[in-house]
Amino acid sequence: MSKNKILIVDDEEDVLELVRYNLRKEGYHTETAASGEDALEKARARLPDLIVLDLMLPGIDGLQVCKFLKSDSKTRHIPIIMLTAKGEESDIVAGLELGAEDYVTKPFSPKVLVARVRRVLSRAASAAMGSETIKSHE
Repeated sequence: MSKNKILIVDDEEDVLELVRYNLRKEGYHTETAASGEDALEKARARLPDLIVLDLMLPGIDGLQVCKFLKSDSKTRHIPIIMLTAKGEESDIVAGLELGAEDYVTKPFSPKVLVARVRRVLSRAASAAMGSETIKSHE
C-alpha cells in the first residue's frame, strides 16, 4: 500500500526541509511549494492527500490559499494543517473557520506535527470509507 502524498507549503527553506525530512522518515511522499501561487498550482495538478500550509507566504497568503482550495470542488476534500508563526487566537479561529482541519504554531515539535498528520489522514480515510459505504447502500 503506498503512503499518502503530502504537499508542504512554506517560504522558509529550513522549515520545508525539516517537515519534509520528518514526513519522509515516516514513509510519506512529499512535494514542496514556496509560494501561494505554486501551492495552488501543485494542489490542483497533483491532488495531494494532505497539505501542510504556512500562512505568511509571498504573493497569495496561506489563508487565501485555504479559501481558494476549499471553494474548489476538485480540491475541497483535501485536508489542510496550518503550520505558522501566527499564533493569536484570531488567527487560529480564522484558519479553522476557512476549513483547516488543524492548526500548529511555530516553533513546533516535528514528532507532534507527524502525529497530527497521521490523525488527520486517518480521519479523512475513515470519512471517505463512510461515504463509500453510504453510496453502496443507496
